[in-house]
Amino acid sequence: MALAAQGLAASRPTGRVDLRHLRRVFSRVGAVQIDPINVVERAHHLTLYSRLGPHERDLLWRAYQERRELMEYWAHAACFLPVEDYPLFRHRMQAARPWGEVQRLERGRPGYLEAVLEEVRRRGPLAADELEDPGERHTPYWSTGWTAGKLALEWLFVTGRLVVAERRGLVRRYDLPERVIPREYLEAPAPSRAEAQRRLLLRAARSLGVGTAADLAGYYMLPIKEARPAVEALAAEGSLDRVAVEGWREPAYRHPEAEAPRRVQATALLCPFDSLIWDRRRTARLFGFDYRAEIYTPAAKRTWGYYVFPFLVGEHLVGRVDLKADRPRRVLRVPGAFLEAGADAAAVVPALAEELRLMAGWLGLEGVEVGERGGLAGPLRRAQSGRAFH
Repeated sequence: MALAAQGLAASRPTGRVDLRHLRRVFSRVGAVQIDPINVVERAHHLTLYSRLGPHERDLLWRAYQERRELMEYWAHAACFLPVEDYPLFRHRMQAARPWGEVQRLERGRPGYLEAVLEEVRRRGPLAADELEDPGERHTPYWSTGWTAGKLALEWLFVTGRLVVAERRGLVRRYDLPERVIPREYLEAPAPSRAEAQRRLLLRAARSLGVGTAADLAGYYMLPIKEARPAVEALAAEGSLDRVAVEGWREPAYRHPEAEAPRRVQATALLCPFDSLIWDRRRTARLFGFDYRAEIYTPAAKRTWGYYVFPFLVGEHLVGRVDLKADRPRRVLRVPGAFLEAGADAAAVVPALAEELRLMAGWLGLEGVEVGERGGLAGPLRRAQSGRAFH
């Protein structure tokens, strides 16, 4: 059910992938996380790739910047979202409380926030370095290198007074909501906080298939104290089904439309920010897979590697694959490949070899190079065929 809900239970599309396929992914996952790490490819493209296979990466940008079918906001984290969900996040925008850095900025430069807003209104979409007065740099732990202008733009975005109009690489350009959000969603009545959370919990249930109250709350980062009674109310009214899952300590809830496919045909490398594995505790409960991203772990203390992809075959996570796109050498490097306990290497290796070749081609690389670390490394090298697999 979890894999079907995430759009991972069936084979990927064959033939040309178009906007209909992209819309189907968003209807399943609800939110696609944005992350700047580019050791293989940006996380949002990788999440789409795991479900769509090779496709044109500008498909996302066409839906986002040309057709205005998508928007950016803080959902699970910074995410691309269907633009029709804009009203559901208005309560979050309105309830935002100024960060300490914003309070210091307002004290040190009274009127600066309003001046930045007025400049965007006057000039149109702007990035921080395009402001007439970008200001001095601030260095809080989570925004090292931000100028005062970037801090102002981000705060205006969080509070809904600005939205992200477009991206140029990683650079956000901000504009007024009325110039970006389609009128039907901009002017739609904003539901109350309780009603918005109710709808987001239902969306989370649809995207998870089955989950505990904490699972549902965590998908859109809703406060568990408010989510738990809301989930119970949804079950009482029949919008969710109460279920028991063997081995789970807490009661669970199933979306009425959740499918239980007879077989799962998935084969996918999941990036660390894939929505299937957002909640590491739920990942352990579902798959018996203890996963921790080691991106911020010192190299000497890493067990698996820097950017490690769980490898999904059928309905099991069968391995961990550390990947790096070596663009100057035009190869997809595999510094480490590890088999999970109980998985069959004879079945995993051919599937992984093919998946790596497919991903390398999508990335515009000419081959795959396997390192020495992990029990799958040797079998992968022996499985090489042709010049594209070293």
